[in-house]
Amino acid sequence: MGCVLVDLDGTLLSGPSSERLFIVHLVRRGSIGGRQVFAALRFYLRYRRRFGPHVWKKNKAYLTGIDAVFIERSAERFAVSQLLPRVRPAMRRRVEDHRRAGDAVALLTGAPEFLAGPLARALGIEQWSAARLALEGGWFRDSPPLAHPFGEEKGIRAEELCGRMGCALEDATAYADSVHDLPLLARVGRAVAVAPDRALARAAESRGWEILPAVEPAAG
Repeated sequence: MGCVLVDLDGTLLSGPSSERLFIVHLVRRGSIGGRQVFAALRFYLRYRRRFGPHVWKKNKAYLTGIDAVFIERSAERFAVSQLLPRVRPAMRRRVEDHRRAGDAVALLTGAPEFLAGPLARALGIEQWSAARLALEGGWFRDSPPLAHPFGEEKGIRAEELCGRMGCALEDATAYADSVHDLPLLARVGRAVAVAPDRALARAAESRGWEILPAVEPAAG
């Protein structure tokens, strides 16, 4: 049995990020208003020096003061109805092949847990590690995530996942799409670049990693 780590946005899913789509969904339904917009702007001003160009990835303050149970229920419906149809066919096949082979498959993503969990369950994936947001009394706070599998931290969360699944990170397979995933991909036994950005594509080519294109070649 092997361990397989699958990134979410841009890898398992095509198109815009799952979190961005969910934000639009919440705005359209009036769940995000002036308080949340102000909190997100305040977060940016407060943490831009600490997080630099990644401050918006860390910024979950758009949920400030919203009930966590409401978001979890909304996200579960959204994941099944809006995200599941966006799973790349090639990646769906890969996941199914790994599961048939007896491999332990996990999602590893910087997207929030309330999006990653329902999608993982819908795909029969039993393990995941995602952004864990700060709560107080069941309401979201305007603080940085308590855990955020992104960049170097993704490698830390990957080790934790592999430990739960009973294998070493150095023996695992990882699928990812971004140059920000290099710290993870460089440590696993088998790295697969999925529809990679230019920087990751160059790294993958130079290191001889498998590359799955964004568009599958036509059969024939």
